[in-house]
Order: sequence, then structure tokens, then C-alpha cells
Amino acid sequence: MAVRSDEGSGLRGWLLKGLKRTDPRTTGPHHEDTPDRQHSWWQVMCLTGVDYFSTLGYQPGIAALAAGALSPVATLVLVALTLFGALPTYRAVAGESPRGLGSLSMLEKLLPGWRGKLLVLFLLGFVATAFIVTITLSAADATAHVLHNPFVPESWHGAAVPVTLVLIALLGAVFLAGFSEAISIAVVIVAVYLALNVVIVGVALQHALTSPDLVLDWRNALTADYTSPMAMVAASLVVMPKLALGLSGFETGVAVMPLVKGDLERRISGARKLLTTAALIMSAFLITSSFATSVLIPHREFEEGGQANGRALAYLAHEYLGDWVGTAYDVSTIAILWFAGASALAGLLNIVPRYLPRYGMAPDWSRATRPMVLVFTAVSFVITIMFDADVESQSGAYATGVLALILSAAIAVTLSAWKRRRIGPAIGFGLVALVLAYAFTANVTERPDGLTISACFVVAIVVTSLVSRATRSTELRVTRVTLDDTARRFIAETGEIHLIANEPHQRDPKEYVDKCREAWLRHRLRTAEGLIFLEVTVPDASEFSTELRVVGEERHGFQILRVESPTVANAIAAILLHLRDETGQLPSVYFHWAEGNPVGALLRYLVFGGGDVPPLTREVLRKAEPDPERRPLVNVG
Repeated sequence: MAVRSDEGSGLRGWLLKGLKRTDPRTTGPHHEDTPDRQHSWWQVMCLTGVDYFSTLGYQPGIAALAAGALSPVATLVLVALTLFGALPTYRAVAGESPRGLGSLSMLEKLLPGWRGKLLVLFLLGFVATAFIVTITLSAADATAHVLHNPFVPESWHGAAVPVTLVLIALLGAVFLAGFSEAISIAVVIVAVYLALNVVIVGVALQHALTSPDLVLDWRNALTADYTSPMAMVAASLVVMPKLALGLSGFETGVAVMPLVKGDLERRISGARKLLTTAALIMSAFLITSSFATSVLIPHREFEEGGQANGRALAYLAHEYLGDWVGTAYDVSTIAILWFAGASALAGLLNIVPRYLPRYGMAPDWSRATRPMVLVFTAVSFVITIMFDADVESQSGAYATGVLALILSAAIAVTLSAWKRRRIGPAIGFGLVALVLAYAFTANVTERPDGLTISACFVVAIVVTSLVSRATRSTELRVTRVTLDDTARRFIAETGEIHLIANEPHQRDPKEYVDKCREAWLRHRLRTAEGLIFLEVTVPDASEFSTELRVVGEERHGFQILRVESPTVANAIAAILLHLRDETGQLPSVYFHWAEGNPVGALLRYLVFGGGDVPPLTREVLRKAEPDPERRPLVNVG
């Protein structure tokens, strides 16, 4: 791959360090780098797990606040949705998106053109919500574990926002310095954290099961409010959207698929193993921890200011295993919550180059890590201050992002199964999508702040993307040009290269005769000079970069070069440059002036790939070839 550095010196050089611009003449439009190091599926699971498993730090407390004594039953409903809804959905996504592009790429393929790309931009707003709030929520919960530790001075207890901001700043500083060996660190953190959770949950269950009075009190509180199992399930469905944080991690699990060792088939198999194993582990912990915390912790401790607020399992660790073991658990929880933020930030830094640059919808500097780290860190600061570093307050925004992503995945696999006429799976995935749609709607209705934040991200992404697309529209967007044998023969047989740009219509003899007459009247070109027609058609103007395959055709006694491209001007410029490099001659292309409003022509170029082609071709050539002596000639009459 041919690259050239875009780095400068001083502050700019430091910010853009590592930024490489791919030479479009040597790479394909969908080139994806293979990770330098790949790992076993269980190691990659730990990278997903720092996001997924870290929710144990706050999920039991949020469930207790949302459902009270019903929390274990509501958690069972959530686990059922996890194992029979989200897990099958993402196992299907893994099979159809082995390169880690996830459900967004499936929707992009199912809805081609601008519809698919605009839908992806819309969903990226929810992706940003989920990942940004992962950073802020995890940092806020890590702060709760810090401030409630008995060894921390009481004077710190009102400093939740400053401490959270410091944690987020440290996270940003690590990425600015250069973050590596993420998986090795994740394996250690997840192993220690899960081991401590096994001990703490096991001890808590022992205390619960050997304290029949506590279990009886919980059971009486449950049956006093709900007279039948069906009433409990119905009430659990009502509160289930508030528990949706326990579904996080599936989209991350698909995004890290390229890190799984092996070919595509082994990668899919490994990704499905990691998704299944993580879901089973998390489900077991969710059920047991929910029961233990509901039975053993007074409800007032879950509320704001209580010792179990945002740290239910840590409360049990201190209560039953002492402050030293409890502190060890606090440190472990803080580490995995902080690293969950690192996983989310890494996900954001991966999403930008995977989608927006392919659409031509990202500013140049967005391909560099450090500027994006600064942007995401600043946004995280704003979200933290908005929500006063409160875990419960941010849970609605987090659930909005998580549910939107899982809902989009369910819709994608439903449409994919229906398109393949797999009626059974399509109905099953469709039912999952309906349940998730209900959960998303209920969550947004009750806690609209998440939708507000997502809408802000959507607007910011769409506006920035469209502006970037417009400013990059005159780049040379063709990655490679190839000519078939007939086209090569046409070029080899001609002397000087004169290409007549023709917008194909009827393609009958009259069309080409009239075009030859126009070439004589406006440019004094004779047919004997070896005129070659160049025809560009636009199948999908929403694509940004492409490879061109030029096909030669003899029709009605005329020589014609035909090609498909997202834009006419870029294709003509790329072909001219390619012919110059192949033959050593300066080719010429001939146009007639377009009629109509130039503003309208520019909009047609941006949206439909056509527009006022002659000046746009000239501008693309000017940018691609700064030396006027080596620049192919554009003639307009």
C-alpha cells in the first residue's frame, strides 16, 4: 500500500502523528487493514467483557431502584431477552459481517444508495450515544466506588463531578500517549474481576439462603404487590427498559471480530463462541447478584446517598468480607469500569475510519487518533457535567443507545432472513425486533434525555458529514483504473488521444454522427483524427471512491469507451491521468458547455454525480496534478 504522511511539525505534527493518506491509485475502495496481532476468541471476549461485565458494578443497584422486590424476576425476563433475543441476533450478525462492520453495514447493503448511507449516519448518532455514555457512566460509577470506600476521607464525598472528570481526563491522556496491549490488559482485569465476583456473589448467596427471615421478607414484599406469576412477568416487562444496560456489549463483540485469530470461517465461529460465552457468564451473574442484593440490602441503601447506590456488590463485599477484601473489589471494579471507558473510546476511534471516510464524510483530521480523542473527551466532559456524574441519571441515555443498536441489528437480520426466504428465522427475529421496539419506545417515553442526546449526536454527525462530503467532492476519488483488451487496442491504434465526452441516450447512429459534427464545429476535430467517445454512467452516486473498469465497444462504426462511476467528472479525470501515465502522452477531452443554473448543477453533482461536468473535471485534474505541464487538457466549446 502506498501512503504518504500528512504530519507537520510542532503541535500540528504531534496531533496528526501517525496520520497516513492512502494513495488512491494503489488501493481499493474497501481496503481494510488486518490487525497486526490476532488472538484466541476467549482473549478477545475479555476485550468485549470489560464493557459487558463491568455493568455488574451498577446493574443490580439500578434494577433494585427500578423494580424493588421484583428485581430478580425482572432480571430473569432481561436474561430471557438476552439469551433468546439479543444473542441469536448477534450470532446472525457475526455470520453476515465477519469483518467487524456489524449490523450497520448489513442495513447499508439492504438499503443501497443514499437511503442506506443516511440511515447509517442516523444510527451512528445512537452508536455515539452508547459509547460516549459508556465512558461517562462507567467513570461516574468508578467514582462512586472511590468515594464510598471507607478509607477515603469524608471530605471527598461531594466531589463526584471533579473525580469523574479526572478519570475521563486520565483515559484521554492514555490514548493521547498511545494505547497498546489492550487485550493483554483486558484479560487480566476481567479474570480478576470475575474471580472476585464469584467469591462475593457466592458468599452473598450463602448468607441469603441461610437467612430464611430475609428471604421470607423479600418474598412477602413481592407477593404483597403481585398476586400471580403472570402479574410479575407483566410488571417486569414494564420495567425491563430500565434494565437494558444489562444488554450492552453485543455490538462491541461484533466490532472486535477482526481480532479473532483465523480465516473468515474460524473468525465467525470464534465470534459466536465469545458472544455465547459472555452472554452465559453475564446471565448467571445477573440472576444471582440480583437475588442476593434484593434479599440482603435494605432498599433505602440503593437510593441516592445510600451506601449501595451504584455499587450494590461492593456494598456486600464490605459488609460480609471486610473492608480489605471490599477495597480489593473496589479497586478491581474501578479498573474494569475505567477500562470499559477505554473499550468504548477505542470503539469510537474505530467507527470513524470504518464508515465516514468511505462515504467521503469525515474531515481529514478525523483519520488521526489524537484530535478525535480530544473531541470525544470534551464531549464526555459536557455529558458528565450535564448529569452531575450521577449513574442513575445517565442510565436512560445509555439504555437508549444500547436498545437502538440492538433494535437495528434485529431489524437487519429480520430483513436479511426475509430476503433469503427463510420464513421461520425471519418471524423469530421479527418478534425479537418487536420486543426491542417496545423497550426502546418505553425507555424514550419515560426518559427522553437519552433521545435528546442521541438527536444532538445525529445532527452533529449528519451536518459534519454532508459538509465534509461537499468539501471533498473534487478529490480524485478513483482508486484504480483498468482497461479491457478492446479499450487498450483503441488507445494503441490512435495517435494523439482525443476523447469526446458523451452523455449516452439512445446510442443510435444519429447520436454519434451529431456528436462528431459538434466536435468539428466547436473544436475543429475531424473523424480521421481518431476520435474516441467516452461515456460515463452513474449507477450509485452515493458511493465516494471506486475502481473503474473501462470497456471498449465498437458501435455504428465508432469507437467508444464505457465506464460506470459514482461521479462523471472524477471518472473522466481519473481516466485521463491513467492514459497519460500509460502512454506518456497528454490526452485531451472535449465538452460542450452545460445549460442551466450553476448552483443547481453543483447540487446535481453532489447528489447525483452529474452536474456541470467540464469545470468540475478541470478542478479535479488541477487538484490531482499540480504541474500544469503534465495536466491533461480539458476543452470546452
